[in-house]
Parts: sequence; structure tokens; C-alpha cells
Amino acid sequence: MEPIAATILVTNDDGIRAPGLAVLAEAMGTIAGRVIVAAPDREQSGIAHALTIRRPLRLEEVAPDRFAVDGSPADCVDLVVLGLLDEPPDLVVSGINPGFNLGDDVVYSGTVAGAREGHMLGIPSLAVSTAFEADERAYREAAAWAVRFARVLLEGRLPVRTFLNVNVPPGAERCRVTRQGRRASRPALLRRTDPKGKEYWWIGLAGSRWEPDGDADHAAVAEGIVSVTPLQLDATCREAFARLGALATCPTPVGEDR
Repeated sequence: MEPIAATILVTNDDGIRAPGLAVLAEAMGTIAGRVIVAAPDREQSGIAHALTIRRPLRLEEVAPDRFAVDGSPADCVDLVVLGLLDEPPDLVVSGINPGFNLGDDVVYSGTVAGAREGHMLGIPSLAVSTAFEADERAYREAAAWAVRFARVLLEGRLPVRTFLNVNVPPGAERCRVTRQGRRASRPALLRRTDPKGKEYWWIGLAGSRWEPDGDADHAAVAEGIVSVTPLQLDATCREAFARLGALATCPTPVGEDR
């Protein structure tokens, strides 16, 4: 298909030199008139939705429309949307992350945060990830799926309060709309001792189990199916409204201001 008159911002959390970023930007160039890349100048995996607020940010144009930022993925999106461009881009795409972002991990993921920040700024956005051991072929497969869903977003076919989290197992031939899964247990700390006898810990490198849920993102990926999860910012638990509402009729606790 011919490129459309759209501007797409591509970011990630693995850094400006990450192979998945280059493949994703190339793929977006097949459907957009302009692709801008803004990514951290170093790896920022697991930084979640951090914003740099206690020091100034710097960016370097390493090539035309390619910027390295000494900050987080959310910083990258803000600098381009609020600082560099006169008009916001039509789409923000974050990835391609080597390592799936499933279930609870979307809270920690810098990749998902890049898309979430775009969404918070009112821009259609998606995050895309593949297997940790991804090779060139796996990245290109993931990029092809990203193009497919980028078109869906550019055509305005989803609710405005939604952004997408896409996870692509290598070799996947079909996709499934999923919900965000949950872990049955959190990853344990790995405890080690360095050569000088001092203890240290690694977070997130131990195995964990998922709660059984055939409709969840992790279940689709385990079956070799692309997981497409529509996410939103509203984290309100509406099921608790009725129970909490009853508190309004409770007596004021002793000692509390009336």
C-alpha cells in the first residue's frame, strides 16, 4: 500500500541503537509520509513511566529525524510532541522490545510507557514486543504486525481512550484480542555473593507462574498466537463502589475531625 500523509513517532526503552527500533522505524516508513525516531541514548528497560524532572534533558540528532535522548521513553515522547513538532504526530509506536510485555509487566515496562505517554497526550499509540531471543526474522515479523495495527489506529477504528499492547511470538500466523493477565506469584529476588564476599540481589530474573486464564495475553503467547491487548489509563475498580459507598453511612471514627 502507498504511504499516507501521516507522521509517526517511534520510540523504545532499549536505546537508540537497538535492532528492534531500526526494524520498526523502517516498517513504519512504508505507511507514513514521515517517521521520527526518538529513543533513550542507553537502555532503559524496566524504567516504567518515569519522567526526568530533577535535571535538564538533552537530545542529539544522530541522523535526520533520529534523536538520542538522555532520558526515559516517556521523556522521548514528550520532547518530540511538546518541544520539537509544531503539530503532534498522528501515531506513537514503541518497540520492538526483545522480551514479551505481558500481564503485570506492563506496569514496569518502558516500552509500554512510551505508548502510554503518547496516549496520555491524545495520540493513538501502540507498544510491540517479541521474544527475548529475537533474531532479524522475528523483529520483521513483529514489525509487520505492528504495521497492521498501526493502520487500525490511524483509521480511527478504536475508542479514543484505548491504546494497544501487542506481543508477537516468532512465527505467529494469527492474533487474538486478549486481556491483561496476572501472575500467580511475583518473581523472587536472586541473591548472590560477589568475589569480595559482599551480597547483592537481582530483581525479576527468577521464574514465576501465571494465573490460569485462557483469555489472557500470556495464554495467547504461550500458544504461539499474537496477543493484542487494548489498554486504558482508567484503573478505577468499579466493583468496589458499592462497598465503599456504605462507608458514607458509618459513624465518624473517634478522634477524626467532623
